[in-house]
Amino acid sequence: MFRTALRNVLAHKARLLMTVLAVLLGVAFVSGTLVFTSTVSDAYQKSSQKGFTGIDVAITPHRAKGEDRQPGDIPNLSQALLDKAAKVPGAASVSGSVHGFAGIADKDGKLLGEGFNSTGSNYYPGSNGQDARYPMKSGRAPRAPGEVALDQRTADRGGFKLGDTIRMSVSGPVLSQKLTGIFTTDDGNVAAGGSLALFDTRTAQQLYTKPGEFSEIDVKAAPGTSQDALKAELDKLLPKDAQTTTGKKLADDQAKAIADGSSTMRTVMLVFAGIALFVGIFIIANTFTMLIAQRTKELALMRAVGASRRQITRSVLIEAFVVGAVAGVTGLLAGIGIGAGLRALLNNTGAVVPDGPLVISPSTVVTSLAVGILVTMLAAWLPGRRAAKIPPVAAMNSVHAVATTRSLVVRNSIGGVLAAAGAALTITAGSKSMLGLGAGLLLIGVFVLTPLLSRPLIAAAAPLLRVFGISGKLARQNAVRNPRRTAATASALMIGLTLITGLTVIAGSVQSAIDKLATDALRADYVVSMAGEGGGMGLSPEVDKKLAALPEVTASSPLRSTEARVGSDLHSLTGVNGDSFAKLTKLHFVSGSDQLTGRQAIVDDHTAKDFGWKLGSSVNVTFQDGKRDKLTITGLFDGNRMIRGIMVDNSVVTPHMSEVRDMQVMVKTKSGTSEATKRSLTKALGDNPAIQIQDKNDISNAIAQGINLLLNVLYALLAMAVIVAVLGVVNTLAMSVFERQQEIGMLRAIGLDRKGIKRMVRLESLVISLFGGVLGIGLGVFFGWAAGEQIKGGLATYELVLPWGRMGIFLLLAGLVGMLAALWPARRAARMNMLSAIKAD
Repeated sequence: MFRTALRNVLAHKARLLMTVLAVLLGVAFVSGTLVFTSTVSDAYQKSSQKGFTGIDVAITPHRAKGEDRQPGDIPNLSQALLDKAAKVPGAASVSGSVHGFAGIADKDGKLLGEGFNSTGSNYYPGSNGQDARYPMKSGRAPRAPGEVALDQRTADRGGFKLGDTIRMSVSGPVLSQKLTGIFTTDDGNVAAGGSLALFDTRTAQQLYTKPGEFSEIDVKAAPGTSQDALKAELDKLLPKDAQTTTGKKLADDQAKAIADGSSTMRTVMLVFAGIALFVGIFIIANTFTMLIAQRTKELALMRAVGASRRQITRSVLIEAFVVGAVAGVTGLLAGIGIGAGLRALLNNTGAVVPDGPLVISPSTVVTSLAVGILVTMLAAWLPGRRAAKIPPVAAMNSVHAVATTRSLVVRNSIGGVLAAAGAALTITAGSKSMLGLGAGLLLIGVFVLTPLLSRPLIAAAAPLLRVFGISGKLARQNAVRNPRRTAATASALMIGLTLITGLTVIAGSVQSAIDKLATDALRADYVVSMAGEGGGMGLSPEVDKKLAALPEVTASSPLRSTEARVGSDLHSLTGVNGDSFAKLTKLHFVSGSDQLTGRQAIVDDHTAKDFGWKLGSSVNVTFQDGKRDKLTITGLFDGNRMIRGIMVDNSVVTPHMSEVRDMQVMVKTKSGTSEATKRSLTKALGDNPAIQIQDKNDISNAIAQGINLLLNVLYALLAMAVIVAVLGVVNTLAMSVFERQQEIGMLRAIGLDRKGIKRMVRLESLVISLFGGVLGIGLGVFFGWAAGEQIKGGLATYELVLPWGRMGIFLLLAGLVGMLAALWPARRAARMNMLSAIKAD
């Protein structure tokens, strides 16, 4: 039986090629994902370990938790603490670090890296006059105000050379710094594509902390002193608002954070690899079903000479094992190439990956081979079992085991129950997990019901097919001749289009909701904020003053957030200009008004409900400087993602803030939005590369850009499933043509020319593909609606938007898939010798 199984594999090489390709693509996706994520994770981990080689213990500010936590920013570390740390037994050297945002403009005035990990720090020379963390490759370290050093990668990206003037921004005015040095670093953020600018320590403290204060103190242990021993000594002198961490733990924590980040990407990619494999199962099952149907007499003869049912099933599984092993090995090799290619692609997009070897772990090899073999054997098991149950006498007479009425009733009943349960769960889902379970059940239920659905849906295309005469009529009959095979082929395409359509519906509806949110919530023409990660630092209050002084600005208001203790809980208060806030926003008030003067406050309805506040309620507030005040609720409004929380006049919060920073500034102008007005605002702020000025369309487009980027990535990943589905259509048609040799020969003999045969096969493929496309688009819209009901709870302006144009394109693509997939089978059918075909057994 083993030799027979191998002979059958070798005898049907061409027929099994599509099956091998389907499994190969799925395995390649799995192995490529594992290789890529392992390589990136290993490179970042080693890079992070290098970045902490000079740090044995780090002292950092510490925020208390629970009732002991006080409102406001965490206090920085003092020079006195650094001096004490230097005298601790076992400490060889100590350095102080200051960190913050530093946006660097390229030579065209645009922000390098768009604010991603744009960091500023200080160069802290040791006793030898050098900072071991940042070895200078050329030039010297900054020593005075107006000087800066850049990491080598940033200097290369910006085309900067020693002596160049670098325009950069922290949060206030644009700084013009002279480039005095270019250094190398193992900092993981720089390795990930970020930038690092170094100032002298005094300048960095003026920019980011206060004179004599540090963000972090790093201590190097003397020879013979362990990190734990040094940490224990340092813990004895720490104030309560500081903590120590060993260098090993810092490296491990950063490595874990990198691993967690890459694990999310790996999970997403593996999900789509699983979808491709799931689609591949239909093709493999289809292929083995047709191969076995063609070998019915052969299997019956084997049964007649003594082969048992188990041996028949086992021989089919051996064939599947060989096919799966071949596909698994070639898929693994292809996946290694994909992993290397993805890394190169990531580097070309600017997201630099640290240098390191390609990591091919034993688990990747085992997983890839196991996936290829198990998926193929799982898909071949049912056809093999079904073949073993065919009575030998019936098989010898070519009476194939046609599905009985009872089996069809059972199948349709099971499919109906699964589809109904899935639809009910999807509609009533209260969580994402329940929604996912319902979607899965509905998808499986529709797949089980697809043979039943194929007849009426394909019959609906009969009027269109009549245009093509006898070829169209035969194509429709051939498409419904074997409903199970048609269903399996169409389902492969259905799954891919279900996901693509569902994602498109959700993305389009979210974008529409964001557009509506921006339009409904704002009267302001522009919103000014820091770009990228600089948003965490906020804007200097000078920005609002400069904008308010412009003659074309009619109203402006900064949004100034500060933490305070409200009752017994910590909460953020947002300060605004009370006299202009109503001119800049469009809030729907449930009760009260939008007037903000004195100690008045307006609150969104959700926050008010959480605290149990009503119109006229008095709220006790303790600010970060320890002073207390009482606010009166004078308005309750419908909150949204742009404006929510507790809003008060800036005169209430500003006196209590240790450092005034604005999240954003809303601006209204005389002439509304225009390029000229935007240029005027930009010029007033000194063409600051780190400050972005956005109108409503810009806000919407910025969010849309992220959504479209994500959608395009998902489209690219789902294309794998669609490619596998194309192979399935080709496979089905090729097998179908082989099965119908005598029929095609007879059609040729009675007058149907080669063009008619080609047209018949192409129309059959088109009908099957469009059938899968209609099911996929219909299910995708339903799932998009169901997911939208979950989103609606957090996005009040969300409404279902059907992208009719894109759905039309998807249906056309389904038809194109069918036409392309039919090229080779149709050509093969047309070139068949009619006499040989009629005599074929």
